[in-house]
Amino acid sequence: MTEKKSPAKSFAGMVTSPHALATQAGLDVLKAGGNAVEAAIAIGAALCVTYPQFTGFGGDAFMIIADAAGNTRTISGIGQAPAVLPHFERAIPVRGPLSMLTSAGTVDTLGKGFEFSRDTLGGSNSWSSLLTPALSLARDGFPMTASQRFWLDFRAADMASLPGVVTAYMNDGVAPEVGALLRQPQLAASIALLAERGHRDFYEGKLAALLAQGLREAGSPLRAGDLAATQARIEPPLRVAYRDGELLAHQPPTQGVTTLEIMGILNRFDLGGAKHGSADFYHLLVEAVKLAFIDRDRHLADPDFSAVPIDTLLSQAHLDTLAKRIDMQRARPWPHVFRNGDTVFIAAADAQGNAVSMLQTVYFDWGSGMLVGDTGMLWHNRGAAFSLDPSHPNYLAPGKRPFHTLNPGMVMKNGRPHILYGTQGADGQPQTLATVLARMIDYGMDPMAALAAPRFLLGKTFSDSRDSLKLEADAGDEVFEALAARGHLLSPIPAQSPLAGHPGAIVIDQQTGAFFGAHDPRSDGEALGV
Repeated sequence: MTEKKSPAKSFAGMVTSPHALATQAGLDVLKAGGNAVEAAIAIGAALCVTYPQFTGFGGDAFMIIADAAGNTRTISGIGQAPAVLPHFERAIPVRGPLSMLTSAGTVDTLGKGFEFSRDTLGGSNSWSSLLTPALSLARDGFPMTASQRFWLDFRAADMASLPGVVTAYMNDGVAPEVGALLRQPQLAASIALLAERGHRDFYEGKLAALLAQGLREAGSPLRAGDLAATQARIEPPLRVAYRDGELLAHQPPTQGVTTLEIMGILNRFDLGGAKHGSADFYHLLVEAVKLAFIDRDRHLADPDFSAVPIDTLLSQAHLDTLAKRIDMQRARPWPHVFRNGDTVFIAAADAQGNAVSMLQTVYFDWGSGMLVGDTGMLWHNRGAAFSLDPSHPNYLAPGKRPFHTLNPGMVMKNGRPHILYGTQGADGQPQTLATVLARMIDYGMDPMAALAAPRFLLGKTFSDSRDSLKLEADAGDEVFEALAARGHLLSPIPAQSPLAGHPGAIVIDQQTGAFFGAHDPRSDGEALGV
């Protein structure tokens, strides 16, 4: 039985991430008087060093920011396809040089967040100071974590297609033991350059030149002009009502609208009438996920290239119609395609009322598996999410941004931030988020209890190619039997499985001003309060 843990608590601010050292970097920023955005930047940069299996400077990133007055905005850092596309015969490779198909938006997301903090929130930390923890971790090293070792072992049979992983994170082809010191001197040199010259140097400066050369030599179709054209976008968030609050998410091409659709459907049901953890609880969540995913796969793509009917998808009439399609006694068939992907969630909230919910990713665990030249940077493979079907809205085109599974979220209540949430897990993200949100909002569970309870994943996974409903075994035999009787094809997975995602959450109690935070006990992370 997993030891029951309590959430972190503070009255002066809080941070959370999937790696303790990265979380500490953000906490140090808050303790020194920095704001939530600055803390999130320090965490995000540190994770690019300490959590390479799920994130890196060569990936994409997303922020939702709310200031003390309740003003909100999102930053979407999505790399785009190159101006000159390679030719693909049948499919886009998921590893190797041709999977390095889109530029990387993480650094510009961090940079635009820094500019907003400086210009609007009065942030006083320098860009270089916020990158100092990441630089130190890369230069001086950090202990190999259980999660990093798990994902090295998980991909042991695939290392021939992950040469950058072998070079940067293994010793003569052997995975280091948990606790062994991991140093990344080439990455440290790149971070030092980025800290000295500013975030746009990644796209248009000295570091950009090194990246462009490394990408070209590796066989990627990306060129210097593609890096220079990369810009994270500052946009208003999407919104949907849920109970007495309002949920925020990113605009397309992210699946933020999908999470909002799921929650909008659930808002039409009395979850309090279903016992938490019962078959009714899981069945309702799974059926809402199915309906929202059908809409997602039909419509979501880069709105610059394909119209996405957001207003219709989030309309009262559409959500009413979807809710009425749920049969509480019978599971809907599920033949739909699963998307892989891995991610890290970061959240920060300060005593002044500013809050950040953020995700970073390299798409598949270890991304493309390719290092870029001598920069020490592992590049992502998000371009593999494109379709080669000309009739598909996510069809590959020059300069187009791919469909993105990432969707960090925020619950606003009384016009102020109330819950910050997000998770790793690609297709699992909306599923995990809906489950965790329902537990915190409808059942009053604290963040740690909500994260630790059994979760499900609908569809294929890394280890099971069937389109079944994966459910953690500690949901109980009675629940498995009842769900099977309703027509769900079930595949038990171990309790506290790393495959169930790594969500995190911070709850801000608006009456007392207290912060409660947690990170998934399935991860190496934690929440820390000032």
